[in-house]
Amino acid sequence: MKSCAPFVSNLSRRNVDCPIEKTGHMENCVDLNIGIDDFGSLSDFVYRKAGIRFEAKKLYFLSKRIQRRMQDLGIATASEYIRNLRFSDPNGIEFQNLINLLTVNETYFFRDFPQLQSFAEHCLPELAARKASRGDTVLRILSAGCSTGEEPYTLAIILLEMLDNIKGWKVEILACDIDLNVLGKARRAVYETRSVKDVPPEYLPRYFNKNPEGSYSLKNEVKRMVRFEHMNLAEKGMLRRQGTFDFVFCRNVLIYFDDVSRKQMVDRFYVALDPRGYIFLGSSESVGRITTGFGIRRAGGHLVYYKE
Repeated sequence: MKSCAPFVSNLSRRNVDCPIEKTGHMENCVDLNIGIDDFGSLSDFVYRKAGIRFEAKKLYFLSKRIQRRMQDLGIATASEYIRNLRFSDPNGIEFQNLINLLTVNETYFFRDFPQLQSFAEHCLPELAARKASRGDTVLRILSAGCSTGEEPYTLAIILLEMLDNIKGWKVEILACDIDLNVLGKARRAVYETRSVKDVPPEYLPRYFNKNPEGSYSLKNEVKRMVRFEHMNLAEKGMLRRQGTFDFVFCRNVLIYFDDVSRKQMVDRFYVALDPRGYIFLGSSESVGRITTGFGIRRAGGHLVYYKE
């Protein structure tokens, strides 16, 4: 493996994840033509279709987004909008429009350095050496809930920095999300300053082109390592059709699911992982609280989960 000094050099910077969007005050919901019963019907519908559970405290959040869709469609009441979703949306186009508004996409490059350090300096070298010893030069990574692409592109940069003879590897990074809007942005790979704020300074000119207006465009050598797919991970069989992976990244995605959906999702990731493959969740999420199917070990200063 290559020297990890460029990657480690920026670890002294501390990342502070922004909180999920605040929901505002419940009393404002009176103007949105949605009551508790309609909220329950809609949240149940979203849960069945996408596995995402919205609790009652999210009434204002959900109502504002429903109102936006109702205005676009010329629908007067939430009840009518729900009927439209159930009976007049056979191809799921309106449901997709709603999902695009409901998902919060807070992300940036090199988010959660300590976890990425464990991946780059411990898990990746160990797994790559093990595969190379048996002549296996295929390396597959899943970035689930990839949003606008910062996570999978970060992983691609790490591979470029850390893998010896990367041209001798067949690297496949599959990045998926349920939100079509963010996938379009991810494929364009043009980012504002906030998204690249934690990119190590030496990486910016190496992997990005700075545009005249101040944004940054990712270079093609990084872009071509990632394949983006629209995917509803709650749909049974969807993930299985993608084959198996050496690493699964599903960071800050499971917070949208209830306990039942969360366990179903992690079980699917378990099946999707090759033996001794690794799964990485968000810093506030724990595989151990969901299932006992994974082994756990310390990789540097971070606990990591793997398929036994």
